Amino acid sequence: MTSFSITAALAGAFALGGIGAAQAWQPTKPIEFVVTSGAGGGTDNFARVIQSIITKHKLIDQPIVVVNKGGGSGAEGYVYGKGAKGDPNRVIFGTNNAYLLPYVAKLGYKFTDLTPVAALALDEFLLWVNGSAPYADAKSYLDAVKAKPLGFKMGGSQSKDTDQTLTSMIQEAAGVKWIYVPFQGGSAAAVQLAGGHIDSNVNNPNENIGQWKAGQVKPLCVFSPVRLAKSDPVFEGKGWGDVPTCKEAGLPLETFQMPRTVWLPAEVPADAVAFYADLLEKVSKTPEWQEFVARTAQTSRFMKGKELADFVAKDDTASRKVFETEGWVVK
Repeated sequence: MTSFSITAALAGAFALGGIGAAQAWQPTKPIEFVVTSGAGGGTDNFARVIQSIITKHKLIDQPIVVVNKGGGSGAEGYVYGKGAKGDPNRVIFGTNNAYLLPYVAKLGYKFTDLTPVAALALDEFLLWVNGSAPYADAKSYLDAVKAKPLGFKMGGSQSKDTDQTLTSMIQEAAGVKWIYVPFQGGSAAAVQLAGGHIDSNVNNPNENIGQWKAGQVKPLCVFSPVRLAKSDPVFEGKGWGDVPTCKEAGLPLETFQMPRTVWLPAEVPADAVAFYADLLEKVSKTPEWQEFVARTAQTSRFMKGKELADFVAKDDTASRKVFETEGWVVK
């Protein structure tokens, strides 16, 4: 699907969803939260925190059941969501993989089988090296990689996924080239970097924090337009807010952030979309949600309607360019 068609699909979905419509719809039976990852993953934590906040604050009357469908890098969950066309009691939790996965694999769903509801947070990405590496900043590490093409290893979570996409973007922006080594998840990439088996990774803060606390890895820069929020010190007096942005560090790639997204199946009632958007916006304003995003060093950002559509269109365009350059797009 092209960026234009994704933008058109989003605009149509939000118009159908009638974000300003009267909220007549209410759930009358248990709600399924479909998680497009395995238990304990970032999307699983995302959904379960929202479930606990809704339950604690009694924001709805119906019980919520969390169901993990993480096969195929999350495709299993989206296919499962597609199967409930018109049913607003099946809510799907994911990331930008909802609209990017169909580019790189032949799947049993397409983007238009889903109805966008909201995004609640942005996952941040950092450039990390081993704690004993001689590089004090991103520039010195990138200079070393540039001087020895394919002489360094970048580890990441899976192939043709977010980490490899970001790696490709860094290579293009900085004129460097790594050997990319995929692992089954960010936690495995963190262990491999701490053990010195790879030279760097681009893990989220929460994936590498344990190794940073132990001094086994160190962050060089964050792919965000502004520094992360101040935090308690993690290692040697430095916290998340002390990590420079990659743009500050001389890497001409200002932003790479992954949205935590929520979807419904296609052809759901317009007022059901509005109901869930309103519910999730209430969740995003609770102290429990703010504590969660601070603890995981995510950026809290609630998006719906045009703001979400614009974000998705921009993200889709940048990612599709990488997929086409790398030859990942399935025909």
